[in-house]
Amino acid sequence: MATITAADVNKLRTATGAGMMDCKKALVEADGDFDLAIENLRKKGQKVAANRSDRESTEGAAIAVVNADKTAGVVITLNCETDFVGKNETFVKLATDLANQALNYATKEELLASDFNGITVADKLIEQTGVIGEKIEIGSFEKLEGAFVGSYIHAGNKIAVLTSLSANVEGAEEAARNVSMQAAAMNPIALNEAGVDAAIIEKEIEIAKEQLRAEGKPEAMLDNISKGKIQRFYKDNTLVNQDFIKDGSMNVAAYVKSVNADLTVTGFKRVALG
Repeated sequence: MATITAADVNKLRTATGAGMMDCKKALVEADGDFDLAIENLRKKGQKVAANRSDRESTEGAAIAVVNADKTAGVVITLNCETDFVGKNETFVKLATDLANQALNYATKEELLASDFNGITVADKLIEQTGVIGEKIEIGSFEKLEGAFVGSYIHAGNKIAVLTSLSANVEGAEEAARNVSMQAAAMNPIALNEAGVDAAIIEKEIEIAKEQLRAEGKPEAMLDNISKGKIQRFYKDNTLVNQDFIKDGSMNVAAYVKSVNADLTVTGFKRVALG
């Protein structure tokens, strides 16, 4: 029987994130074989993952990160089952580490297959499922590129947003953050009118016409009045047309132009938990 020291236990804990007692048990079962202990912990994770595969993982952490030259960003959610785990400092750090790694990959599938300290990200998630005892998975995965990309993570890591601007100018970082905050708070369905699905507009027009008919408006007037309602729909639901939450005297497009006359918002990505 191998002698299991506190240093051995701490080394395994550092490598896996598992609790002290779980690490000691794994080392004892492996007769001190470090690699076998890690494998045993992962097998435990696979068993827990299989048992909890039908659980909902709607809590967790939403993280947005941007590369060093501010030309690309990624926003992901690392999902778990309970808010208690989602707020855990170690869990949030793992989510942030995975988001930074995600900057190097185009899809969630590529990220899951990539190496994370000697194992794939997919295997790391299974390992942590065993450590934490909850279903853990990467939910949302969105990338954004642009001349300038900024980010915002709402308090509590429940909403994260990326915003791209047309140029890297003085004030771009603050502008991108403010527009990202706008998207976090107001949840626009699209950047502008062109980004709204035609089916949504058709449905909104039909709803508006039914409301107008119920009010007794003449059929001949419905098209013109419903057009006005659609403009209101765009104002409420598209990012650049929304009233700027920090200054209601202008919309988001006008706010960005107040930073630089040639500046425009070119895109955004918003992910949220719950």
